[in-house]
This record gives sequence, structure tokens and C-alpha cells, in this order.
Amino acid sequence: MAEKPQPKAPGVPTAPTQQPQPQFSGFLAEVVEINKKVKTGMYGEVYQVTCRILEGKDKSRIIRRNEIGPIKIGDVIRLPDTSREAREIKVK
Repeated sequence: MAEKPQPKAPGVPTAPTQQPQPQFSGFLAEVVEINKKVKTGMYGEVYQVTCRILEGKDKSRIIRRNEIGPIKIGDVIRLPDTSREAREIKVK
């Protein structure tokens, strides 16, 4: 006589499931300098920083970007692209 397959307990996975890995796009950059004299944005919440690209075709290129929020020298940020660069803000 053939045995009946035992029903599996609810909540017990039959095979190990893999969690999907998050996909981050963009390029890593390290903050080299923060222009403390200049804040931009409607409420002055945006800092203009100089950062060095750490990966990609523009590796070790230094560009200027506008960053929101608290930031300090040595922070590593992720930039969506490396082709855009912020214009220098002139203080009158």
C-alpha cells in the first residue's frame, strides 16, 4: 500500500527562499570640501560641496554638487550621475 504524502505545516517553507538584493544605481563620491559661506535653497538647507568620484569612468574627478541636509567632510554620498555639476554660487 502506498503512503499518502503528509500535509506540510503552514508557515514552514519547503525550500530556502532568497531575499531580493537591493539594486542601487549611481556612483559613490567622497565629500572633500564644504562651502560654509554659501547655502542655497529657499530656506538655506542646501550646502554646496566639492566631492571626489570614487568609481566609474570619472573616477578621481572632482566636481561641485548641491547636497541637502547635514553633511561633513569625509562622508560618502551616492550621485545619480557624474556629468552634471552645480554652478558656483557667488556671494554679493
